[in-house]
Amino acid sequence: MRILISNDDGYLAPGIIALAEALAPIAEIVVVAPDSNRSGASNSLTLDRPLSVQRAGNGFYFVNGTPTDCVHIALTAMLDAPPDLVVSGINNGQNMGDDTLYSGTVAAATEAFLFGIPAIAFSQVNHGWAHVESAARVARDIVERRFEMLTSPFLLNVNIPNLPYEELGPLTPTRLGRRHQAEPVIRAQDPRGRDIYWIGAPGACRDAGEGTDFHATQQGRVSITPLQIDLTHQSQLELLAQGIA
Repeated sequence: MRILISNDDGYLAPGIIALAEALAPIAEIVVVAPDSNRSGASNSLTLDRPLSVQRAGNGFYFVNGTPTDCVHIALTAMLDAPPDLVVSGINNGQNMGDDTLYSGTVAAATEAFLFGIPAIAFSQVNHGWAHVESAARVARDIVERRFEMLTSPFLLNVNIPNLPYEELGPLTPTRLGRRHQAEPVIRAQDPRGRDIYWIGAPGACRDAGEGTDFHATQQGRVSITPLQIDLTHQSQLELLAQGIA
């Protein structure tokens, strides 16, 4: 199996190092990741400047761009053949509910999916990298399952509680939950007295009921959510067609 690995925390992040170490014994891996933290980059491509690729001492490649840039460049310019799977992460913090729209971790996997390649995004629920080796072990378990029952390509979003491997609950199929509106921006001033703004914290959970990713991880289980890209609002489309007929 050939696996391309990327992330949004940067090529030096403990999460991607642990993920690469866990997958190397079972696959031929290539790591192409951002040169620095690009959290919240979503699916952005860098179009206003050229990009460069460099190789680190550990063999990882790093790009001065976004997670999407990394996967795009790897698939179109670096690899001599498409990988069997693209994995992204392990992210430093959860990517659940509405957060998936902003996530660079999910975006890297999404870019692979758009190229017709199965992809999985991995995140730990809490920040701080606690038990990241356990999360990497879970990631390997999931990759080894291959999910042949799913239509390929598939796009999976996995969130893993920060617990020892033996204390983790079972893999649980889930849907995305929902958050309330984000907290207000934090207004401050720079040393010259100019107003500056920090993006506020995510909102509290609005839909965290049974069956959601939020609920599963709160129970100590590993959440696996299949994602799709079609943003068409089908019922609104039907109403629109009726209204303009």
